[in-house]
Amino acid sequence: MSDFFQNGEITTFHKLKHRNLEELERDLEEAARHRPISLVLPYIPIELKGAGLPRIAEELHQVRYLKNVIVPVGRATVEDFKDARNFFSSFHQNPKLIWCTGPRIQAIYDLLNQKGIDVGEDGKGRSAWTAYGYILALENSHVIALHDCDIVTYDRELLARLCYPVTHPNIGFEFCKGYYSRVTDQMHGRVTRLFVSPLIRSLKATLGSNQFLDYLDSFRYILAGEFAMDTEVARRLRIPGDWGIEVGVLAEVHRNCVLSRVCQVDLSDNYEHKHQPLTLEDPNQGLLKMGTDIAKCIFRNMASRGHTLSNEFFISLKSCYLRIAQDFIARYEFDSAINGLKYDRHREVSQSEAFLRCIESASQQFLTTPLEVPYIANWNRVASAVPSIFNLLLEAVEADSKL
Repeated sequence: MSDFFQNGEITTFHKLKHRNLEELERDLEEAARHRPISLVLPYIPIELKGAGLPRIAEELHQVRYLKNVIVPVGRATVEDFKDARNFFSSFHQNPKLIWCTGPRIQAIYDLLNQKGIDVGEDGKGRSAWTAYGYILALENSHVIALHDCDIVTYDRELLARLCYPVTHPNIGFEFCKGYYSRVTDQMHGRVTRLFVSPLIRSLKATLGSNQFLDYLDSFRYILAGEFAMDTEVARRLRIPGDWGIEVGVLAEVHRNCVLSRVCQVDLSDNYEHKHQPLTLEDPNQGLLKMGTDIAKCIFRNMASRGHTLSNEFFISLKSCYLRIAQDFIARYEFDSAINGLKYDRHREVSQSEAFLRCIESASQQFLTTPLEVPYIANWNRVASAVPSIFNLLLEAVEADSKL
């Protein structure tokens, strides 16, 4: 059971009891008559071999309140795309697949590049952004929900709870972020626990408390990949094209939404997905690459809000981060002890020291190119540059569906 404490800058929806799922879904079916919901499932071919996707398919077969299921397919050959289409054809929602690495969608990306709009590299950020554009082109949804395809403990209650705060007419938040506990016989969520949370606290200590950092610090699991939003928000959001997508989306929400219309919701008692490797040898791979991209995203957002980030500042920040990370590690050790969980303090300290390299790498890249813009433009700007963009998307997806 969760507590009911409200803290920070945003509203928290707790999991205070096990509500009847059929009752919850009936509420959503009624609400979705007036505020239709589209679900986005970013997909790469390797997930067809994982344990998460078959379970997600089994659960979604029982969901009746979705208007659309949109599957942006990345890193895929034509054979991969056909395999994905065969798998998702069993869904009663008749999912629409977007072949993000196919020649038709690539031609659209090339056209946008010619207009001065950089759509970035193939990845989750670009796939999700493309799916939002397609949903806007369909003009039949008011709510967009997104979650990953690798959740091995998936239950359709997760989706219902994610959609509820944005879809229900008497609640009607603009943006909802999911959170959950990442615990088995030990604590998981290393990047959040050992890097991002201590980094945010370190920035607050060195720069002083401000609304943006307080806002980021309000999210209980800042790197959760599940969120729902109003389609009008989707029109205004720029999307990061790298591993900074979760923090970058939250930064864009902070710029575009009133905080009283932003919330987070407890999604699940048990959440498990694939784990990224922590490769200490190569800072451009695995969790260190993720940490570097996240740190760059935060640094650039702080600079855009008027803070001066110098080489001397980063020296102080690294020292502050190590101290605060060590304090966090002690808390995690004691928390694990009272709950009877395994805890390897030496490994946690070593990993926090490894994450220090993320700050070093991100700060060097920031100081070298402080004005680099890693965001993909929002759909309002895209439609202004290419007025026919939505028709082009509809035609490309329809043509690819006949392959």
